Amino acid sequence: MQFSKWHGLGNDYLLVQRADLDAPLTPEQVKRLCDYHFGVGSDGVLEVLSANGDRAEVVIWNPDGSTAELSGNGTRIAARWLARRSGTDTVTIAVGSREVVARMRAGLQVEMDMGPVEVGDPEQLDLGGEELEVTTASVGNPHAVVRRDPFRDELLRLGPRIETHRRFPERTNVQLVRVDGDNELTVGVWERGAGETLSSGTSSVAAAAVAVARGWCKSPVTVHLAGGDLIVELDDEWNARLTGPAQEIFSGETAEEFQ
Repeated sequence: MQFSKWHGLGNDYLLVQRADLDAPLTPEQVKRLCDYHFGVGSDGVLEVLSANGDRAEVVIWNPDGSTAELSGNGTRIAARWLARRSGTDTVTIAVGSREVVARMRAGLQVEMDMGPVEVGDPEQLDLGGEELEVTTASVGNPHAVVRRDPFRDELLRLGPRIETHRRFPERTNVQLVRVDGDNELTVGVWERGAGETLSSGTSSVAAAAVAVARGWCKSPVTVHLAGGDLIVELDDEWNARLTGPAQEIFSGETAEEFQ
C-alpha cells in the first residue's frame, strides 16, 4: 500500500488513494496502520476516494477504525496534497455532505472556509457526582467545550468521561479551554476516537466559536495548542475560517507481508 505521511501541528495523518488500493480500506486495516508499534503510526487516515482537477472527495478515518464527519487538520492536509497535484492555489475538499474551500498561503499555511458553526447553550453534566459546565458546538462534528485550565492530567481524566457520557450517544470531541486574552485561548484537545492529540482544527474552531458566543473572546482568535497555533475567524453569520500549516513528512509503501 502506497501512502504519504503528513502532520498539522503534530496531528499526523496517513494519506492514501482509493485508486492505489485493491479494495476500500476497512476499520481493521485502519487500526493496524495507525498503530505506532505494529503499524506505520498516525492519528488517522485520509482515504482519497476521487481527485479530479481542483476537487477531491475524502474519507477521514480515526485510529480506532471509526470515521469522522470532518477534521480541520486532515482537511488542510488533503488540500495541500491536492493543490500540489493539481497545480492550483485554491481547492475544494468534500468530506461527507460538507465541502471545504481551501487556499494555499505563504510557506506551509492553508486558509480554509470551514462553513457554519452551531453553538449550544451552557449545560450541566453529571460525571458521577462531579458537576461540570459544558457548552456544545457543531462544526459538522460534535464538540463539548469546558472552561478550565487544560492541564494534561485533567484532560486525561475528563476527556474520556465526557467523550463517552450518555449525553453524547455518538460520542463527542472535548476541549478544555483557558482564556488568555481578548483574542487568545489555550486549548487541550481530547478527540473522539483518537484520545489526546497535539492539535485539532475543528476543536480549535469549536473552542473559538464558544468563546466568542459566550463573550470570553473576540474574533479573530489565536488558539494555542500543544503542537502550535491556529487562527480562527468568525463572521456575523457564524461561518468560520481556519488558518494553519500542513506539512508532508515522508512517503512510503507498506511491506507485502503487512496485511
